[in-house]
Amino acid sequence: MLSDDRPATRLATRLAFLVAGFGIACWAPLVPFAKTRLGVDDGMLGLLLLSLGIGSVLAMLLTGVLSARYGSRPIIIAGGLSLALVLPLLVIASSPGALALALFAFGAALGSIDVAMNIHAVEVERAAARPLMSGFHALFSIGGFAGSALMTALLSLQFGALTCALVCSILMLIAMLVTWPRLLRSAQVQEGPLFVLPHGSVLLLALLGAITFLVEGAMLDWGALLVIGAGLVSEAQGGAGYMVFSIAMTVGRLGGDAVVARIGDRAALLWGSLIAIAGFVVLLTAPVATVAIAGFLLIGLGASNLVPVLFRGAAKQKAMPTGLAVAAITTAGYAGVLIGPAGIGFVARASGLPTAFWLLAALMGVVTLSAGIVTKEQHRTSRARA
Repeated sequence: MLSDDRPATRLATRLAFLVAGFGIACWAPLVPFAKTRLGVDDGMLGLLLLSLGIGSVLAMLLTGVLSARYGSRPIIIAGGLSLALVLPLLVIASSPGALALALFAFGAALGSIDVAMNIHAVEVERAAARPLMSGFHALFSIGGFAGSALMTALLSLQFGALTCALVCSILMLIAMLVTWPRLLRSAQVQEGPLFVLPHGSVLLLALLGAITFLVEGAMLDWGALLVIGAGLVSEAQGGAGYMVFSIAMTVGRLGGDAVVARIGDRAALLWGSLIAIAGFVVLLTAPVATVAIAGFLLIGLGASNLVPVLFRGAAKQKAMPTGLAVAAITTAGYAGVLIGPAGIGFVARASGLPTAFWLLAALMGVVTLSAGIVTKEQHRTSRARA
């Protein structure tokens, strides 16, 4: 019987992450076109975009159930193909209702492949008996950069929005056709109940996942406003910090597997969270723009490998089936991205944006304090094998 850890299965996993990041990033540059086409205001647009989040969360919950029974392979295939096929519908939707339905379907495709590809990655990494998760997640970041860059470039060349969407869809379909035959066929099917409420160590992993995803979402939505409000940069330069943060996240994940293999999961969580906290301190006390950019860099590097380690923890825990645990962490993380930035807005309104960012630093301290707890089961397993 062939090992689950083969060049083909690693390639398939990387392509699944690449397609997921590429697909969601292709939609972002199309949002202004959708708003203009439908003639909706910001409030209505916000409600429409909520359809994407609802579809994603519902699909994540359902994927945990389905993968526990049928494995991750069919869900990755269905999710990736659906992303490619639904993307053009977002461009041709002629009414708010039609766009809401298309966004719901797009979100469901994204949510399903997001959970399933992480379950698949857990299985491949388990067979390899060495860290691979950071490298897989790096491909999501690379896909996001490639998708937004390609879509923006095509639109800048005055191609129509539908043409741009079709080009990107064809590329995703090609990637999924390469992925399809290389995915694991002997999926880790779970026996027992199809639904289990998160409990035990999974509950803590989900909480830490929500915190780390919240930090990522906050850097995207509020990072530029923080440095602009502090008078460190102009509005035109506000995005520089997030750009540095994204590059640091990607670079950190590309080298993360080698680092984690050397220092272990506990040290990766401990030192990663401490570096991120140091980045917040630098960012919030920066007297000039250069120092603030260094803060973005430290936060990106520190946070880069936290999520991959948490997903690895889902594979090692014994409280729940792996597929359901991965779904719980993914759903909690996505909830952090959706709800967290809005919460930061409320805190910022009451106490100022810097206070909200100090609160993020404090939440990252929860990851630091929990590093030993979430890796305790891994140490017990290692000693048992020894």
